[in-house]
Amino acid sequence: MNIRIGNGYDIHRLVEGRRLILGGVEIEHSLGLLGHSDADVLTHAIMDAMLGALSLGDIGHYFPPSDEKWAGADSLMLLSQVNNLIIGRGWQVSNIDAVVVAERPKLKPHIGAMRDKIAGILGVEAEQVGVKATTNEKLGPEGREEGISAYAVALLTREK
Repeated sequence: MNIRIGNGYDIHRLVEGRRLILGGVEIEHSLGLLGHSDADVLTHAIMDAMLGALSLGDIGHYFPPSDEKWAGADSLMLLSQVNNLIIGRGWQVSNIDAVVVAERPKLKPHIGAMRDKIAGILGVEAEQVGVKATTNEKLGPEGREEGISAYAVALLTREK
């Protein structure tokens, strides 16, 4: 069996007038993430981890913010396209592990729904998708509630 590991990271600014979407789940909050697509940092970090595992660049290469076609795009739809790219090369997601860094809102009540949505898109069991949330103890842009970031690791496998 061949194994590849990739990591991903994303951060977006919190602003008024935008929806807050993480892992494909809309979360009630007074602020949302600013970005060309829906700015779902969790899903973006996962996509970058998957692409990185196969040395395929990053999501900006496939979904450039300069292309209006991706304006307001649903990141789960983008994740599906990245997954198809991975599968087309003979690989599959074995597991994902991710952490979202946000001071507020509390994300624990939404973790299960995030895992289910991501797993559904990737065609894996929810137990193969780890999502955790933490604060930044009031430090940095996340701690000052200026933004939310996410880190992800993807393990891809294929039979020889």
